[in-house]
Amino acid sequence: MTKRRYNFNPGPAALPLEVLEEAQEQFVDFQETGISLLEMSHRSRTIEDLNQETQQLLLSLLGLPNGYEVLFMGGGASTQFALLPLNFLNTNQTANYVLTGSFSEKAYKEASYVGLTHIAASSKDQQWRSIPELSADQLAPDSAYTHITMNNTIEGSRYNKIPEVGSTPLVADMTSEILSRKLDLERFSMIYAGAQKNLGPAGVTVAIIREDWLEKASKTIPEIMRYETFAKNKSLFNTPPVHAIYMMHLVLKWVVNKGGVEQLEELNRIKSALIYDVIDHSEGFYKGIIEVNNRSHMNITWRMANEGIERQFIEESEANGFEGLAGHRSVGGLRASAYNAVPLEACQALADFMVDFARRNG
Repeated sequence: MTKRRYNFNPGPAALPLEVLEEAQEQFVDFQETGISLLEMSHRSRTIEDLNQETQQLLLSLLGLPNGYEVLFMGGGASTQFALLPLNFLNTNQTANYVLTGSFSEKAYKEASYVGLTHIAASSKDQQWRSIPELSADQLAPDSAYTHITMNNTIEGSRYNKIPEVGSTPLVADMTSEILSRKLDLERFSMIYAGAQKNLGPAGVTVAIIREDWLEKASKTIPEIMRYETFAKNKSLFNTPPVHAIYMMHLVLKWVVNKGGVEQLEELNRIKSALIYDVIDHSEGFYKGIIEVNNRSHMNITWRMANEGIERQFIEESEANGFEGLAGHRSVGGLRASAYNAVPLEACQALADFMVDFARRNG
């Protein structure tokens, strides 16, 4: 095998090499069944057991007790932007949204097609450089729920503490940081995440909903759009993305072998610090975008003097074995997505490359 590249892609993102190798071994003949998992009926006992084991393993790693439903769905987190209000935004209520970046704004837009919405706080006029303060008195008096995006993939910011919303159900898009740090997830009525950052490959989306809140979900929308449908059928109402769920199962076992979320959180802190330290000590050659106290450990963003030098940085990084360091096309700049599966070695190599590039071009 040729030397693997240092993969900083924002999603689909790096997967653990051990996971890829195990999946490779099982690809043609899954657990000596004589067929590939890709060919296997989702009604088989093998798939039912895999599905159930993966759900329970995820709840255990997240530290959630009984009383939550884990749903495996398609359509990515973007579909959840619409399914959430369809299920929980009644005609006589208002959904609160906190805008902290592009994806939170998209979630708000989808909800506005369904019912009444309220922007409880926003950092858009600061170019998303910070996370705005939020308190219960900023919420609509007839709130259905409050939606936040815990980590902003494009911009590179995150919440350092879960906001206080009183008795209003709190919902979070955790796509780009789930399993990356220890959080009190019992504060949430629902969280959701596309798998392609920290959970596995693209193709499956996880929604975790508190059972008592799930009982309040709409029963008048089409069945395929109801969270209740997926919960009652253990995510097997229709054919699920079986292989993506299997890959998630392998990733979750990898997380356990790494010591769980707490160990990954400490490693992620070290990884991100390597890169942020270069940015902060470059005497302005690299310019951090996000206010220091809101910086993400998953998506590290920075700018340089002009687009020309940024293009040169990207070209040279690619020639030196790095992948995915260009910023999102909507904002430009540079971005290193150091998700759980990105090894410490890759972050050290990037930090060294950045120091050398600044020395040669500063």
